[in-house]
Amino acid sequence: MSSGFSQQRKIREDREHLERRARRLLLRYLSADESLKQQYYQVIAGAAAACHLDVSDPNLENEQLSQASAERALNVVLMRKRRAIADDDQLETLFTDAYATVAIAYRRASAAYTADEEMQSLGTAAVHLLTMATSYMAAHSDEIGGGNSVQ
Repeated sequence: MSSGFSQQRKIREDREHLERRARRLLLRYLSADESLKQQYYQVIAGAAAACHLDVSDPNLENEQLSQASAERALNVVLMRKRRAIADDDQLETLFTDAYATVAIAYRRASAAYTADEEMQSLGTAAVHLLTMATSYMAAHSDEIGGGNSVQ
């Protein structure tokens, strides 16, 4: 019973802090041209890499790893909101929205949205974008990395 309550609390928290940002990023991605989509891939893959856990504990389940990664991404969004790093600069908004999208994707991967069809659908879209971004980055890592990083 407490796990159901905990799941409902997570969904409510995600709706409050992540949903609007993830929807905004997904809609902007869909309307972007190919060169801009490549930039979305870079930002999304970077956010996912920053939240990925390097864990060698064989006892951890994929669900637990996904939840931990989602929490990391959520914490970045919350920190950026507290510091008011987000909506006054288009690039900063993109970064914050990317972390929100990554959090939703990892939450979906951990089966956290089974009780909420709308969030499950949003999570599925976020997972697809994350998959495309990481695939794109893996396929083009030699072109993108190339020793010339822009920070």
